Amino acid sequence: MEAVARKSHSDEMVRVALKAFGNIAAQWKLSVAEAAELADMSESTWKRARKPGYTGSVTKDQMLRISATVGIYKSLKLYFGDPIADEWVRLPNQGPVFYGQRPIDTLIQDGLPQFLRVRNYLDALRGGA
Repeated sequence: MEAVARKSHSDEMVRVALKAFGNIAAQWKLSVAEAAELADMSESTWKRARKPGYTGSVTKDQMLRISATVGIYKSLKLYFGDPIADEWVRLPNQGPVFYGQRPIDTLIQDGLPQFLRVRNYLDALRGGA
């Protein structure tokens, strides 16, 4: 669901965030549909947004999802390292916040609250709060 975007994020911030998100989606081997859903965008918007020179904006929710994705990515790299860190989101998981599903599917289905649960879960695995 795409709401009217506010200009609360600078063009440079949006550009950097979308580039980082696109790189993560590629490393995680997400389909265009999965990446778009993860960012809460239509596939056509994601296809435009991932290209250099995109001049559109993102909603606050989309920026929060992108930011949380970067945090999840970093946590996975710190905790698991390669190659598991890049495969982890696509593997069925018996952890308490996944119920046997792939983390990517729970993020897409449950939205921003799940992004936060996953971040907290990974922080706890790494010995955080």
